[in-house]
Amino acid sequence: MENEGNVKLRAARIAAGYGTQEALAEAVGVAVRQVRRWESASPPWPRDAVQRVLTSLLCQDMESLGFTSPTSVPGQRDGQARKLPRTQGVVTVPVPGITLQPATAGEDFADVTRRHRRLYWTVAPATLHPAVVAHATLGCALLPETAGVTRRTVAAALAESFLLAGRIEFFDSQKPAAAKDTWTRALQAAGQADDQLLGAAILAHTAFIPGWAGDRQAAVERMTAARTYARRGPASATLLAWLDAVEAECETRCGHTQTALTLLGHAEDVLAAGGEDPSPEWLDWFSPVRLAAFKGHTQLTAGHLPQARETLLQVLDGLEPSEDKQRTVVLGDLAAVEAADRNPEKACEHAVAALDQLRRTWYSTGMDRVREVRRALTPWQHERCVRDLDDRLYGWETTVSALGR
Repeated sequence: MENEGNVKLRAARIAAGYGTQEALAEAVGVAVRQVRRWESASPPWPRDAVQRVLTSLLCQDMESLGFTSPTSVPGQRDGQARKLPRTQGVVTVPVPGITLQPATAGEDFADVTRRHRRLYWTVAPATLHPAVVAHATLGCALLPETAGVTRRTVAAALAESFLLAGRIEFFDSQKPAAAKDTWTRALQAAGQADDQLLGAAILAHTAFIPGWAGDRQAAVERMTAARTYARRGPASATLLAWLDAVEAECETRCGHTQTALTLLGHAEDVLAAGGEDPSPEWLDWFSPVRLAAFKGHTQLTAGHLPQARETLLQVLDGLEPSEDKQRTVVLGDLAAVEAADRNPEKACEHAVAALDQLRRTWYSTGMDRVREVRRALTPWQHERCVRDLDDRLYGWETTVSALGR
C-alpha cells in the first residue's frame, strides 16, 4: 500500500485554514519544498524557531503534527531537540531549550477568557472580536510553553476563546465560513485539553451552519457527534437540554417543525428532571427562558400563532435586564406573530421596540428578524405605522450602523 505521508500535519494545516502547502509555507516563512518534506513519510525535525511558529499557527504540539524528535544522546548539544517528560497523561510540547510557563500563566489566561465571555453580552461585536482573536493568538503562543495541568488550563481557555470568536462571526457578523474555520480551531484546542463537554458545545455550534443553510443531514450528523461527546461527560441537564434546543432550531430552519417541537418538549422534560452534574461555567448562553424563546420561534414558524404569542410574551417578561441581544430576537418574533395574524400596528410596535434595543446593543440576528417582519408587512406598506417603521429602519443612524457591521 502506498505511503500517504504525514497525514497528521496535512490535516492540521487544512483544519487551521491553510488550504495549500504554499499558504502554510508563507505563514511560517519557509520555502514550499520544506512544507512538502514535512508532509512526506519521513518528515525532518524542524529548527527550534520554526517549531514555535508551527505549534502556534496550528495549535498542536510537534508529536501531534506527525513529527518524531531525534533520539537524545549523552553529551547532546544545547541547541539540539529533546522531549519534555509526560505529565499526568498529557503529552507536553517538545520545544527545546524553553522555560515552561508557571501555573499562574494558565490561570491568568483563563481569567481574561472569562472576562471576554461576560463582555460579549454588552460590548459591540466589532469592538470585542479583535480583542478575542488577539487573546486566542496569545493562547496559541503560550500553549507550546506549557505542560501538565497548566497546559490543559490554557488549551481549554483557548478553545473557549475560539468558540466565542466563532459565535461573534456567526451570530453577530453573519460570516459562517469564518465561523466554521474558527470553530475547527476551537475543537482542536478542546482536544488538547481533552475537554469532552467543551467539544460537545463546539460541535453543536457547527451544526448551526448547515442547519441555517437548510442542509438537514449535515446538521443531524454534527448533532450526533455533539451528543456522543456529551455522553462522555458527565453532562448537566442544562447542557443536554441545550443540545435538544440546537437540534430543534436546525430542524425548524429545515422545515421540520413537528420534529423540532418534539425535541423542545424533551428539553423541557430534561430541565424539569434536573440532575446532579453541574453545568460548565462557560454555558452562559442558555436557560429555561432561552429554551422558551426557541420554542416560541418554532411555534411561530409552525403557524401556531396564539401559542407563539403567549410563549414569547412570557419570555419577554422573564429575560434579565442584561439579555439585550435575546430581547431583540424575541421582539422580532413577536412582531412576526402579529404580522402573520394580520395586525400591522402591533407588529410595527414590536419591530420599533426591537430597533430601539438594537441602537443600544447591535445583534445581526435581531436585525434579520426585523427585516423579515418588514417583508411580511408589504401588504400594508402604505399604512402610517409601516411608514413610521420604515423611517426608523432606514434612518441615518440605523442604516450606517447596519452597513458598518
